[in-house]
Amino acid sequence: MATVRFVEEPVPVTAKLSKRFYDTFGEEIANELVDWFNQVDGTYRSDLRELNELNFARFDANLDQRLAQFDAKWERRMAEVDAKWERRVA
Repeated sequence: MATVRFVEEPVPVTAKLSKRFYDTFGEEIANELVDWFNQVDGTYRSDLRELNELNFARFDANLDQRLAQFDAKWERRMAEVDAKWERRVA
C-alpha cells in the first residue's frame, strides 16, 4: 500500500504572557520563554509524527497480512465450489 504523508508547517506557540510577567522579568526573559515553548512544541510534534508513522506502518502491514489471508481463504473456497461442480457434472 502507498504511504500517505502530510506536510505540516510548524505553527509557533503564540504565548501571551501577562503584563506583570513582562514587568517582573523583562522583555528578554519573556521572549526567551516563548522561544523555549516553541522549541518544546516542535520536539513534541516531531515525536508525535514519528509515532504516528510507526503506528501507521504497523497497521498497514497488519492490514496487508489480513487481506492476503482473506484472499487465500476465498480462493480455497472457490476451488472447493469448482471441485463440487466438476464432480456433479462428471
